[in-house]
Amino acid sequence: EPDAPLEAGEPEDSEFEEEGEEVEFDLDAQIEEFRHQIEEDPENCVHHYNLGEALAELGQSEEAQEAFEQALLLDKDQAFGAIIHFGIGNLYYHQLMSGIQSTVVKSSVGLHSQHRAGAQISSVNDDDYATPLREFEAAVQDLPSLQADEEIMEYISTNVPQQIATVYYKWASDLFDKARQIDNYGDEVKDIKKGLKHLKKTIEIDPNHSQANLMVKYGKKMLQEGFSIYDEYGFVAKEIQGTG
Repeated sequence: EPDAPLEAGEPEDSEFEEEGEEVEFDLDAQIEEFRHQIEEDPENCVHHYNLGEALAELGQSEEAQEAFEQALLLDKDQAFGAIIHFGIGNLYYHQLMSGIQSTVVKSSVGLHSQHRAGAQISSVNDDDYATPLREFEAAVQDLPSLQADEEIMEYISTNVPQQIATVYYKWASDLFDKARQIDNYGDEVKDIKKGLKHLKKTIEIDPNHSQANLMVKYGKKMLQEGFSIYDEYGFVAKEIQGTG
C-alpha cells in the first residue's frame, strides 16, 4: 500500500513516499491534519482519500470507507478513481482475510484429508470475495483516466491485478476447504469445480503462482479419483465418489 498521502495540488504532482523508506509519523496527528484540510477545502477528493487511508491504517474500517466513498463522489472526472477504488478494495480484502478463512488460506496444499477442528470452513459467502473484486476491477477500469505520476501509475497497475489474483486464489482455497469439511453437504463436487474456475483466473493473471498451479492438479485429481475425509479418530467421515 502507498506509504504517504497524495499531494492535494495538481494530479500530476501527486506522489507516494518511495517504497521501503522508513517513515515515522503520528497517525492521530495526521488524521487531525487531514480533517483540517477537509474543513479548509471540502470539495477536494484527495483530502478525503488521505483521511480514509489513515483511518484504514488505524483499523477504523467504517470511518475509512465513509471517507473513501466521499472521495469517490467528489472525484468527478475519475482522476483518482483507480486509487480510491483500490483503497476500498483493500478495506474489504483485509476484512476478508481477518475472518476464519485467513487461518486456513494455505491449507489446501497441506494435509488435505485431515479434519482441522476449530479452523474448518463450513460455508463460503460469495459476496465476501465478489465485493473486493468489484472494487479492484473498478480500479482497473479507471486506470486510463488516472492523473498521477509514473510511480503511482506503476504501483496501481501492478498491485491491482495481483490483488485480484489473490482474492480468486483465496476464494478457490476456501471452496476446497469447504468441500473437505467433515459433513456431507451434497455440493462438494460443485464447489471444487467452482474453485477450479477461480484458480484459472488466478493463473491467467499470475501464471507462475505455484500454489494455484498445484491446487489445479489437486482439484482435478479430487474430481477424477474422489476423496475421503477422516474424523479426529481416523475413521472415514465421508466419501466423495470420483468420475473415474
